[in-house]
Amino acid sequence: MTRFATFATASRRRLLAAAAFLAATMALPVAAHHGWAWAEGEQMELKGTIRTISMAPPHPMLMVTAADGREWQVDLGNPNQTARSGFTGDTAKPGDAITALGNRHLDKSKAHLKAVRIVIAGKNYDMYPERIRTN
Repeated sequence: MTRFATFATASRRRLLAAAAFLAATMALPVAAHHGWAWAEGEQMELKGTIRTISMAPPHPMLMVTAADGREWQVDLGNPNQTARSGFTGDTAKPGDAITALGNRHLDKSKAHLKAVRIVIAGKNYDMYPERIRTN
């Protein structure tokens, strides 16, 4: 093998290793954020007003202003679940009243909720019907 071929093979290996490392580190925040491990097991109800709606991947999200003025991030289901619930980008608009039932972030300093159901104008949009717990 020539000196150039040895160098090229070693460079290729380093490039592949760097790409694998980069892919793994980029996936960490996504893996940590998705799922339910970051959320409390108990559910809460949040009432407020929609400030913004985002239907962008990786999951649709609402920013909701609660009665006390605190801004909450309300994660909906993945795009397919959200669509199956009947909620689309045209279902609601900023200023609409909302009730969200879901699981709050374990870190109470974060105003962050993963919704299992949202209610707008008396209509239920169930993102995770199998997870809904009502008293």
